[in-house]
Amino acid sequence: MGKQQSRRAFLRMLGAAAGTAVLSPLAFGQTRRRQPNVLLIFTDDQGSIDVNCYGARDLITPSLDRLAREGTRFTQFYVGAPVCSPSRAALMTGRYPQRAGVPGNVSSQQGHGGMPTEQVTIAEMMKEAGYATGHVGKWHLGYTPETMPNGQGYDYSFGHMGGCIDNYSHFFYWQGPNRHDLWRNGREVFRDGEHFGELMLEECKRFIDHNRDRPFFLYWAINMPHYPLQALERWRQKYKHLEAPRRMYAAFVSTLDEMIGDVVNHIDELGLREDTLIVFLSDHGHSEEIRTFGGGGNSGPYRGHKFTLWEGGIRIPCIVSWPGRIPKNAVRDQVAISIDWMPTIAEYCGVPVPKRKIDGKSITPVIESENASSPHEVLHWESGKHWAVREGDWKLVHNGPATEHQGKKIPKVENFLTNIAEDVTETQNAADKHPDIVARLSKLHKQWTQEVAQK
Repeated sequence: MGKQQSRRAFLRMLGAAAGTAVLSPLAFGQTRRRQPNVLLIFTDDQGSIDVNCYGARDLITPSLDRLAREGTRFTQFYVGAPVCSPSRAALMTGRYPQRAGVPGNVSSQQGHGGMPTEQVTIAEMMKEAGYATGHVGKWHLGYTPETMPNGQGYDYSFGHMGGCIDNYSHFFYWQGPNRHDLWRNGREVFRDGEHFGELMLEECKRFIDHNRDRPFFLYWAINMPHYPLQALERWRQKYKHLEAPRRMYAAFVSTLDEMIGDVVNHIDELGLREDTLIVFLSDHGHSEEIRTFGGGGNSGPYRGHKFTLWEGGIRIPCIVSWPGRIPKNAVRDQVAISIDWMPTIAEYCGVPVPKRKIDGKSITPVIESENASSPHEVLHWESGKHWAVREGDWKLVHNGPATEHQGKKIPKVENFLTNIAEDVTETQNAADKHPDIVARLSKLHKQWTQEVAQK
């Protein structure tokens, strides 16, 4: 057995042992945390401005608005990919999805792998530093024992392994044959007829309760507002005045907001709020698939949506809150990206970053000062033959799909160059005016593809 395999086996052994300990309160005493707890919330298919504090005036999102008031909100925050699995791999590893071995969506079928096991996840980083580690919700990074959460650093896991489930039957219906997909620590469990959102609440609170006396890291991957749009009835009634599909989507956003508020309130009630770093972000832009009624989400001024590398596909809402430590009611306009959360959380928690190539950079200086510079001069994205690169305010999108933006149809072109500071809508192509910039950014991206392939 190789060194890497031995290390992974040792971590899995620790995980199995800790998984049982997670279910019993630990007697460390009620003392002030020297290391904060971390609650990392990752929503699914939530549009670029689909939070009230981001400009969605037709949405009711008091819980997320409260986090923004009590923390710091980003206006130019990106994710690593415009689709689920690679975006999740980027968040979990602090690496570009291509370096993390997940350039596209992985299978939703049991027995199929996903993110390579040699990758080091944020859960493994926290676990090695003594944190209790928990996963609740969606995974979509592998469906074998080695690539499911308990094999990737999580002491405790509850949720679905594939891309989505029906929230009441917990079946995956979107690629035959239909199959049940609900698991606790690698064992299939059945909770027929119970709303998955409410089950997630139960599991989050249980994990927090059982680890209240030690530092914990909880990755809550909420499967909303991804299809099927199965909101709670009270929110369906609240939005019945809106036209479809916005009313179905809006009800699901408010459902997830209510659930986030419930967990944050629970942390408050335990007296742990000032000891808990909370990070919230979406995995990419909203979906326009027929399975989500053709839309419902809102990218505001930004062009594009899920599957695209236009701003509406990769610029997302992101909030961080830690009372007494992180500036409150603050807004940051600097460019940052989801791969930054691994080194940022490590810095706030005093945890060593894995000794390997990490593409993310700590954004603690940005969080703490509006005058700090972005840690990134250049960012890259790639989804098949569709790629993009941003250097400063210049952004080049290659093979960007045609879209409709605010009633205007914009055709596909090979290269679309935009100065984001001047045209955040990405509707005015400056490629012909600046061929030198197109050439420079294309060269940068070619060099990046060669470098990132080296892992």
